[in-house]
Amino acid sequence: MRPFDLAPLYRSAIGFDRLANLLESQRADAQPSYPPYNIELVSEDKYRIVMALAGFDRSEVEIITERDSLHITGRKQKEDTERTFLHRGIAARDFEQRFQLANHVKVTTASFDNGMLTIELVREVPEALKPRRIVIDGGDNVQALEQRQAA
Repeated sequence: MRPFDLAPLYRSAIGFDRLANLLESQRADAQPSYPPYNIELVSEDKYRIVMALAGFDRSEVEIITERDSLHITGRKQKEDTERTFLHRGIAARDFEQRFQLANHVKVTTASFDNGMLTIELVREVPEALKPRRIVIDGGDNVQALEQRQAA
């Protein structure tokens, strides 16, 4: 795989060093493929992560959000009885999965049903950060673009 040269990004963009670092870390670290998961775009500002956690109980799964990351950990409890498997196709091993969240993306709900973990996320941009139109020579006549379009 050919490495990307991010020098042009550093020359022409200010404050995007976090994005460049994210690209560098994704290139260096191979994302684990266990457990399998889907990431869905539900609507313009809503997302859903669905993970297949066969063999896990909800008490064995922990979800933590911290600033701009989502960390999902599964720790299997040790079984008391010894089993002899002729074929073992269900992995049920410990895992850690991390997702980088964009600015203003928050986890709203999480549910665990029939071995499927579903995490709902939403992007909530604060009113102060939404685009606004400034009227020239209008004094205090500043309107949010959404309000103007709704009228």
